[in-house]
Amino acid sequence: MPLKLDEIDLALLESLVKDGRKSFRQISREIKVSTPTVKLHYERLVNIGLIKGISVDLDFGKLETEASAKLDQIRHKAFKGHKIKVDKGMLVKITCDYCNGPTHNKPTILKVGDQERFFCCSSCKTLYKEKYRGRIESLANK
Repeated sequence: MPLKLDEIDLALLESLVKDGRKSFRQISREIKVSTPTVKLHYERLVNIGLIKGISVDLDFGKLETEASAKLDQIRHKAFKGHKIKVDKGMLVKITCDYCNGPTHNKPTILKVGDQERFFCCSSCKTLYKEKYRGRIESLANK
């Protein structure tokens, strides 16, 4: 089952698109929610794979012509085909962290350390726990 984006998710994404260098505290003041709420929503969006990273926005006017042209080519390759508008109620596809299959219903969730892992079924969750038992136990003991 895809994850529905709420108002906090949208405000967080919009704030990060404007300036990816903002701290969780700055974002929380901007969107008027607590800092832990911003952190929780950010981590959830990272865990489900919607946020892959924060990119650099360069001022190409401050570069020499040759360097600017090379960076412009890199920028066009990186952003090719990403003209998607994010709206309230948008759904995010979640794939199983064990079999990489789609999660058709509500995903089964396993909290490992400070991250959440999503599974399409309880069998995949059990197999994941068996495969990574040592890592999971070491994280639990910290």
